[in-house]
Amino acid sequence: MAVFLLADIAPRYRLWGYARFVIGQFAMRDVPGLVMSKVMGSGDGGGFGLKPSSSRQALFCLFTDEDSADAFLKSPTAQAYKKRSQEFCSAKLRAYSCKGSWSGQSIAVTVSAPDAGSGPIATLTRASIRPFSALRFWRMQPASEVSLNSASGCLLATGVGEAPFFRQATFSLWANTAAMDAYARTGAHLAAIRAAHDGAFFSESMFARFVPLSLTGNWRGRQYG
Repeated sequence: MAVFLLADIAPRYRLWGYARFVIGQFAMRDVPGLVMSKVMGSGDGGGFGLKPSSSRQALFCLFTDEDSADAFLKSPTAQAYKKRSQEFCSAKLRAYSCKGSWSGQSIAVTVSAPDAGSGPIATLTRASIRPFSALRFWRMQPASEVSLNSASGCLLATGVGEAPFFRQATFSLWANTAAMDAYARTGAHLAAIRAAHDGAFFSESMFARFVPLSLTGNWRGRQYG
């Protein structure tokens, strides 16, 4: 069971937000049922690009069970993000597909894949980029960003990362699997996938698909839930 939080920290709480990168994972050590947590920053604007955002952050958590995920969403840690954010969105997710790993950890598949027309679905793509491949990777990023933001059926898309340049992730929400597959198999994104495969851009990567059990809040002016 996974939880994904997006937070646009309000100006008066920016110092609190910056501190999350230093103490965030240490503060999560005793969270019941927690398997893994990742505190991430974001690029400016939509989150895709080299310029860092001064306010947008994300928190990804993997739990052993749904009760632990529910308890965390009500916990002081999650509520602190919500209370200090001018925009905040939270998702509770069950994986129906996962290829690869993140810091050696895969995500257990606990639900069946939906039909092509069923939805919504969510995806999480993350990668550790090899230093010698970083320049080629970032040269391809603008075209992929434009095609994602304009893709039919894309309800939400944001770029996040554990570290600038080299540890990047994309979280997206789609109307259904057909819309996501159409984007993944065409245009700039397909070209980027082929280049990554041929050039071995990544030392570690993961691509996971989820059924959202809940999605609430607002992000980039859009209301969810």
